[in-house]
Amino acid sequence: MIPPPKNVKQDARAPSTTELPLDQNLGRITNSVGIPVVNEINPLTVGPHGPILLQDAYLIDKLSHFDRERIPERVVHAKGGGAHGYFEVTKDVSHLTCADFLSAVGKRTPMFARFSTVAKEMGSADTVRNPRGFALKFYTQEGNFDMVGNNTPVFFERNPSAFKDLIAVQKRDPRTHLPSANMFWDYFTLRPVSFHQLLIQFSNRGTPDGFRHMHGYSSHTYKLINHNGLVHYVKWHFRTNQGVKNLSAKHAGELAGTEPDYAIQDLFNAIERKEYPSWTLYFQVLTEKEALNYKYDVLDVTKVIS
Repeated sequence: MIPPPKNVKQDARAPSTTELPLDQNLGRITNSVGIPVVNEINPLTVGPHGPILLQDAYLIDKLSHFDRERIPERVVHAKGGGAHGYFEVTKDVSHLTCADFLSAVGKRTPMFARFSTVAKEMGSADTVRNPRGFALKFYTQEGNFDMVGNNTPVFFERNPSAFKDLIAVQKRDPRTHLPSANMFWDYFTLRPVSFHQLLIQFSNRGTPDGFRHMHGYSSHTYKLINHNGLVHYVKWHFRTNQGVKNLSAKHAGELAGTEPDYAIQDLFNAIERKEYPSWTLYFQVLTEKEALNYKYDVLDVTKVIS
């Protein structure tokens, strides 16, 4: 610690460096660049009752961190929970892809999964009627592979220019700062392309029983290319091994009031009990010829391949 200049005393309550050896656990506290902090509690002052000094570098460092520690809320998928795990190949798919992490049976890849509500805000309840995000990050030997999916095989829109409007009508009305059913239904009654997803959302699948009891889907169709350059079109389906469970509208509403963090708590508690949730990946595969001759565009995210 730099000694105070002449005529400036440390706070009388603050012990000196010789009174607080690092082996009294205080050495475990560091500043933002890793330097051990000798006195974490008491700021430097001019005498016992004087003003706090700007020369107290640790105090300024701590307060500046506090001022900036909030991450701006995401526009979509603001609230969610996730966990680390691994992906293991259980069936040979090397004839479909040259991706290294899918190259051999038994190959494991570390990954992270995040589940979320889609259009709601950070303070909303986990049980609101809404699609659920199903985002996966695979830490492969060739780099990170991100798959942003949902718990539904389709989506509301295939036109990216409509996405902003789709989300905006599920937010707060700028005039009242309240959710607006009129704004919501005014949009969807004029967008018949959204009807498929809307039917799913207003079934019990729109209120899944936590994150562990829902399927995940790539929704989009991916193109896989094997070592010979042969192309296949593939949809990814992650089917829960815990079984699908949904909440009734009545139960979901009750939980929103009594346990707003229901899904996050359920996931955490299951992991603490070592009841690790798992999903099995299935591929829905079309050859390039089958895709080109299909009854509609296989890249249309508002439709399923059946």
